[in-house]
Amino acid sequence: MNGEAKGAMHLFVFGLGNSGLAFARAMKDEVAWTGGTVRTVDKAIAVTGDGVRAFIFDGTSAGIGVGAAIHHATHLVTSIAPGDGDPVLSHHRQAIVAAPHLRWIGYLSTVGVYGDHGGDWVDEASEPKPQPGRLSARLAAETAWLAVAAERQVPVAILRIAGIYGPGRNSLKKLNDGRAHRIVKPGQVFNRIHVDDIVQVLAAAATSATGGVFNVADDQPAPPQDVVAFAAELMGVTPPPEIPFEEAELTPLARSFYGQNKRVANDRIKRELGVILRYPTYREGLRALWREDTWRSQGSP
Repeated sequence: MNGEAKGAMHLFVFGLGNSGLAFARAMKDEVAWTGGTVRTVDKAIAVTGDGVRAFIFDGTSAGIGVGAAIHHATHLVTSIAPGDGDPVLSHHRQAIVAAPHLRWIGYLSTVGVYGDHGGDWVDEASEPKPQPGRLSARLAAETAWLAVAAERQVPVAILRIAGIYGPGRNSLKKLNDGRAHRIVKPGQVFNRIHVDDIVQVLAAAATSATGGVFNVADDQPAPPQDVVAFAAELMGVTPPPEIPFEEAELTPLARSFYGQNKRVANDRIKRELGVILRYPTYREGLRALWREDTWRSQGSP
């Protein structure tokens, strides 16, 4: 990024969790100022050490100082999941619409809004049919952010993200901690995405101020039991035994994931944003985590 762009960009991230913090860390040397929200004082202290200005926002009331930060922001990213409505818009919508310097918004959603497609391929033109509850709330939040961007007349990128993995959040760590399971449901596949590739996509969309819906997923949807088996092979350990889906002890949330079977196409991030995935499949991603010995570490505070 050239000096003019560096001086002009002020980034604010609602939700400095796994993906949000990784993006803030990646961009802090490329922008004039980086800030964002966390839920607790301890997390605020941790991210401040990374050179990111932290503001407390727990979603129940407006965050102190957040409105002023939004006023100066040129680029806004939100990764906070909706509950009874979108908490960011519930408390800071007016400030966002009135922000005089705002040039781009990024909203981190989920491929879960597509619902179940029986293992068929979906792309950004596919009709979303989310299950009632948290996923239908996600789709409603997408619509709400599109309305805000239209009112403010800035582009918004809706990033529909597949299952996230990376440092501290991967099958290698689950195996090491004794939490990995090989649950087999015939025909079931999932897409995944390394957190570094989420950062890539966000950076490309933000710096070019590109709007639209983008699937952020890897190139190869795969059965979940294959990922665990590959991680075990890397570690030189015996993989856990396969468990038929019908016999698996799963939480309602975990079981709901298996109710969605689809293959997510990612051509648009390559075609329109010029992204070349660093980890096109889980194999490259897990190999790098194992080789670089970063699989244990936790990226977010």
